[in-house]
Amino acid sequence: MVLGEDRDNYFVSRSIYSEQSFAEENERNEKVSQNLCSARKALAIMKSIFPILDWLPRYRVKEWLLGDVISGISTGLVATLQGLAFALLTEVPVAYGLYSAFFPILPYFLLGTSKHLAVGPFPITSLMIGSLVISMTPDDKFLISSNMTESNATHLDIAAREAERITIATTVTVLVGIFQLGLGILQVGFIVRYLSVPLVGGFTTAAAFHVFVSQLKIVLNVPTSSHSGVFSIVYTVIDIFTNIRKTNIADLIAGLLTFVVCITVKEINTRFKDKIKVPIPIEVIVTIVATGISYGVNFEKKYNAGIIKQIPTGFLAPVAPNVSLFAQTAGSAFSIAIVGYAVAVSVAKVFATKHGYSIDGNQEFVALGVCNIFGGCFLCFVAGTALSRTAVQESTGGKTQVINNTSVLAAIVIANLKGMFWQLFDIPVLWRQNKIDCLIWLVTWVASVFLGLDIGLLVGVIFELLTVVLRTQFPVYAVLGNVPNTNIYRNIKTYKNIVEPAGVKIFRFSSPVYFGSVDYFRNKLIAIVGFNPVRVFNKRAKALKKIQKLIKKGQLKTTKNGVLADGSSANEAYEPDEESSEETEDDNIPTKELEVQVDYNSELPVKVTVPQITIHSLILDFSRVSFIDIVGVRIVKMVCKPLYGVGRAFFSGTYRLNWDVFVCGKKNSTYKEISFERKFHELRTFSPDMECL
Repeated sequence: MVLGEDRDNYFVSRSIYSEQSFAEENERNEKVSQNLCSARKALAIMKSIFPILDWLPRYRVKEWLLGDVISGISTGLVATLQGLAFALLTEVPVAYGLYSAFFPILPYFLLGTSKHLAVGPFPITSLMIGSLVISMTPDDKFLISSNMTESNATHLDIAAREAERITIATTVTVLVGIFQLGLGILQVGFIVRYLSVPLVGGFTTAAAFHVFVSQLKIVLNVPTSSHSGVFSIVYTVIDIFTNIRKTNIADLIAGLLTFVVCITVKEINTRFKDKIKVPIPIEVIVTIVATGISYGVNFEKKYNAGIIKQIPTGFLAPVAPNVSLFAQTAGSAFSIAIVGYAVAVSVAKVFATKHGYSIDGNQEFVALGVCNIFGGCFLCFVAGTALSRTAVQESTGGKTQVINNTSVLAAIVIANLKGMFWQLFDIPVLWRQNKIDCLIWLVTWVASVFLGLDIGLLVGVIFELLTVVLRTQFPVYAVLGNVPNTNIYRNIKTYKNIVEPAGVKIFRFSSPVYFGSVDYFRNKLIAIVGFNPVRVFNKRAKALKKIQKLIKKGQLKTTKNGVLADGSSANEAYEPDEESSEETEDDNIPTKELEVQVDYNSELPVKVTVPQITIHSLILDFSRVSFIDIVGVRIVKMVCKPLYGVGRAFFSGTYRLNWDVFVCGKKNSTYKEISFERKFHELRTFSPDMECL
């Protein structure tokens, strides 16, 4: 709008409602009970438990089948390669990564609500399990002494260590599934909302550092000790650089070439995704080429390079979990369950929004829980999802979960951590947008890197909740004023032309009034009005007693025109109150003296002093207060009663404080707790001196 251009005006003429008058004129809707014992309701429940019953009958074979088959092959290759790589993070033989890429997709096919989620191993949960496995199976536990002819020696029982680690990993997977299934049945999918975007970003970036360090020792092929717990990443880095001279050059060159080629081709896939209908499966190509070169050149014998050696064929028989380990691993399992679910649901929501369908968070808990219980019994480690794998599934034309049945076993590839490391560039953006969110990101990242992923996640959640508590405990508040010639009210500190109505204070509190914020609310309210109402109340009570004593002693005389003192003129601030003989509920002081009404802002007799106030009305704008607990109700009544109650009734000696208190912007249930008399929907006509309020 051009400066000076005439603005359109509007005029509204309607009644002003209080809560009581609004309730009298408008009838509430009555709740209608639903019949839960019907065939339609039973079918709806079955479809919610088994979503396949909903989408499979509507499957478009001609339109979707070809895309699902192509997508299934591409995603299957990526999933199996990632499974092999993530098995190294879990500290189990790589063959178990192949199992983890296959078995979990079967239950999800029946129970999942996402059409694009590629279920399988996830690096963060794999690393969390690996940390737990290392802490419970240190190498010292499997040292076996052997008697030699000249001296005693010890050697590591690798077979026993691997068997123990497999048992722990699969048992934790089953326990993770039990937690997820239980949370899904209890319908507590909302718990993931406590993991904010900054917290998840800091946590996953920290996990990327852990993954990078764990893979770095494999790329360099240097000997390191197994570390877990607090500062484990620091100890591992120290071991790597202590033995850096023992780096295997062949492994280092192969790792660097693989990394450069994969990053380059993935960047090409991203930039030309509109032209390349099927992304180049660079992981498969690199793995096949590297395997052929390693076999032809015989890297193991010539250069002592580390290789996988042998991958068994077929599947092993299912095994029951070791229930005796549940108590030791419950804490870590719960953390893994929440992290795995949070990442999976976040990825699922991205593609659900893109393709115009919705997912059920609680059903996803159930689906992932069954996947992990089923997979754990078949010697898999925890299943989740990875954005890169799901993106391949979606970009290659996948329409439904039919694609997951075509998983193909292949070889190994190093996990690509580019996306996670790229989150470091979120820090300056977060700092500009919201400094508290940036602090959540940094605290979670630092704690997860140096204290371990499980402790780091706990620290991040506690710090995040602490920021929420502090923001509600010390919230934003404002004194509102009127924009001249409008009915618009804004913070008087924000604009220069805002004018406060004469004798009126409008106090807006932008937070729940609960036990944590009541002291802050009370202190700021008293600071806004400029005086302590209880102190003024008591001072005026004492002043009234002095006036009554002066009248008794004859030093003051009451007349129709006021009170006469010796040698002074009439003071019209003091008038007999002939109509105020009634006592109110709030009358705490006996009334046996002469009843007079006093204007304490006028000239007072000698020896009578009270604090002077310049405002007569207070409006509490609670439109931004989401709830008030019982402590908040008590404090509001305690602070406002000397203002509102005394302003509406006469007390001992029948003195009056000319003050009105109004509360606006809250629902009826809140007002029932506060029990104020005047409760309005809007700020208007609250005081004779307030026009258009």
